[in-house]
Amino acid sequence: MNTFTRDAISKPAFLLVVGRTIGFAASFVIPVLLVRTFNQAEFGTYKQLFLIYGTLYGLAQFGMAESLYYFVPRKPHEAGPYIANALVTLALAGAASVGLLVVAEDRIALWLSNPQLAEHVVLLGVFLVLMLISAVFEIVMVARKQHLAAAWTYGASDVVRTTLLVIPAFVYGGLRGVLWGGVAFAAVRVLAMLRWLHREFGSDLRPSTRLWKYQFAYALPFALAVGIEVLQANLHQYVVASRFDAATFAIYAVGCLQIPLVDLITTSAANVMMVKMAEDGLHEHNESALELWHHTMVRLALLIFPLAVALLLLSRDVIVTLFTSNYVASVPIFMAWTLTILPAVFCVDAVLRAYAQTRFLFAMNVLRLGLVIGLISWCLSTFGLVGAVLVTLLATAVVRVLSIARIAFLLKAPIARILPWGHLSGIALCAVAAAPPAYWLSRYVAWPRPVVLVAAGALYWLVYAAIAYTVFLRDRQKVAVARVTGPSPESLIPNPEI
Repeated sequence: MNTFTRDAISKPAFLLVVGRTIGFAASFVIPVLLVRTFNQAEFGTYKQLFLIYGTLYGLAQFGMAESLYYFVPRKPHEAGPYIANALVTLALAGAASVGLLVVAEDRIALWLSNPQLAEHVVLLGVFLVLMLISAVFEIVMVARKQHLAAAWTYGASDVVRTTLLVIPAFVYGGLRGVLWGGVAFAAVRVLAMLRWLHREFGSDLRPSTRLWKYQFAYALPFALAVGIEVLQANLHQYVVASRFDAATFAIYAVGCLQIPLVDLITTSAANVMMVKMAEDGLHEHNESALELWHHTMVRLALLIFPLAVALLLLSRDVIVTLFTSNYVASVPIFMAWTLTILPAVFCVDAVLRAYAQTRFLFAMNVLRLGLVIGLISWCLSTFGLVGAVLVTLLATAVVRVLSIARIAFLLKAPIARILPWGHLSGIALCAVAAAPPAYWLSRYVAWPRPVVLVAAGALYWLVYAAIAYTVFLRDRQKVAVARVTGPSPESLIPNPEI
């Protein structure tokens, strides 16, 4: 693997992963703690409120925050106006979102069959607008290659958010305390961001109408693609919420547990890869871009494949330990949901964005949304709550295959070379081969279940690490021999370098 690939991707991504690991670990405990103070109906209402927040947060950005990954590295002398344009657009979009929530609060409560929602939408809207404004914070740091600062910001921000969301819930009780804590956190975050931006850019931080037109023209197709992606990603939860009561929705939402490790790893690695492609012009050199993508993909697979196997093995213990035995009905949903993390290995969206394929991304997300809309009712009727997850998985798999084919066309690479087939299959086999010892421990040892979860999980990762290290160490030795005796076909395959 070339030196630029190791240094450009591994080190910055590692810094971001460390920062976001701290942040996601803090954020992950929020529902775990709240589920112990809320009953199922209250917890379902909490999940519905933040489902609405997450949907509007994704839609209302209009691609302006993410566009900074494209413009700041390419035009550093105009970074200030581009950032100011994003801030103004996000503030206006946030204000419009608040107005929409206030006007539609009764309809939202009726649609989701939960009258309790109407009591909280105004506070939710204030939290939303502040979080939208601060969306550019870490993005600007990453785009300017200030990876250590971004890592610290990710970690500190989420730790403060967790503290200010959870403590009011226990001290004052109810959802209102959670939302007031969220507003306080978001206000602190905005003030910290504005202070940092002023220090970095000073008087250059002012909007430019001329640049805004160009920036928005770039961002809009991407925004439409992201908007469709947000809708299709959350549609299954809205359908379940509209058909069942809040307590049943709580069961479903727990089953759709987001694993923080997946998002922090894939997002950090993909963002660094995308910036590197843009900054060094690798999108104009197909072979280098393909090598960079392969390297990122293999690194992701080394963690995500075994994570999926471990979660499937220990699914019941995960749910019961984190959310108590009241949510044991969430286990089958969680097992199906675990499979949805596998397509993240291919990080196709980042490659397509680096090649400015925003229209193609939009078309793929429309297709995925159409598949979900067309099949979700039948899947719910046929498979129950699990069916809503299965249709999401099917739609994602179809779109990933088509996206990989598009990347093959862009890079002018044959199907045989477009993916690192050998390494991906080898990693998958290692992940499966490591399962039997952990399976035996989880089924036949009569320890308390939280202890079993930790012990079986640790055993699985130890066995997997030993197998993977043995397999890929042998590959590295072959490459070393090839440097002396001449290259073999295996030595031409990018090495994951565990």
